[in-house]
Amino acid sequence: MSQPARFSAIGFLGGFLGGLFGVGGGFVMIPLLVLWAGLGQRQANATSLVAIIPIAIAAVPIYYFRAGAPQVDLRVALFLVIGSMVGAYIGARALKSIPERQLRIGVAIVMVLVGIKQVALP
Repeated sequence: MSQPARFSAIGFLGGFLGGLFGVGGGFVMIPLLVLWAGLGQRQANATSLVAIIPIAIAAVPIYYFRAGAPQVDLRVALFLVIGSMVGAYIGARALKSIPERQLRIGVAIVMVLVGIKQVALP
């Protein structure tokens, strides 16, 4: 499979699962970019963040303008955006100083913990 086709497939999976489950594209894209496309962990993290912007823009109208009551709480979303922007800035700066191996371990731990929480807790 060519690189453009591989990246498009990763993007499709990230967009589809992000739109379906509301998970950040990073939960799908980052492991695939590292394992299937051969990107380094740092590059996969940064690339995933850039790709998430259009994915979210594509999904918002469907969630917000759905027949019946909108599924988006704009007040909550506003505070999430404010906190996320500050956190993303600090995280992106911190990313530069974390060794690649530690970064991979950290991503794996977060994914496992979220998976356990989703399955084991209500």
